[in-house]
Amino acid sequence: MWGVNMTRELTCAITGHRPTRFRFKYDENNNGCKRIKKRIRDQLMLLYEQGFRQFWVGGALGVDMWAGEILLRLKEQPEYCEIQLIIALPFEGHDAGWEERSRRRMSFLIRHSSETIIVGNKETPPAANYRKRNEYMVDRADHLLAVYDNDRSIRSGTGMTVRMAEKKGLPITLIHPDTGVVSELK
Repeated sequence: MWGVNMTRELTCAITGHRPTRFRFKYDENNNGCKRIKKRIRDQLMLLYEQGFRQFWVGGALGVDMWAGEILLRLKEQPEYCEIQLIIALPFEGHDAGWEERSRRRMSFLIRHSSETIIVGNKETPPAANYRKRNEYMVDRADHLLAVYDNDRSIRSGTGMTVRMAEKKGLPITLIHPDTGVVSELK
């Protein structure tokens, strides 16, 4: 077809640890947390400049929530107005055990996302749903941004997601959870 743009949006999946894995835990006023959020923001802006428009987060506490909030704030600026936040939830009600403030924050992200997809269901074991969600995001991504220290001795969903992206041959940007150092995983 003439004149039809057949290119699709470049897509970045974002993954990272839950707050319990960070030295600062749930203290978002901690300088370590502020540094991680700044690094996430800087990388998202860089990816946007490189043509990325769709950004997937997995609907978890910590990095997923922070990245979603950062993306929505960026989207308010005219130069980032094409950002599409897409949330992939592992199953409906995955946040039932969260405290109220976190559930409200996630609800806000869902309401303001371009799209929210529920990947699994309550009948499937939660761990299988989380893995399915991570695979779903990696399968649709052209790049992975991970707040991850690449410590393979610790078993984590973030580590499994990074390894899925490696197998797929995706470019991966790592932000170290303790130091904030940004590196590319080759």
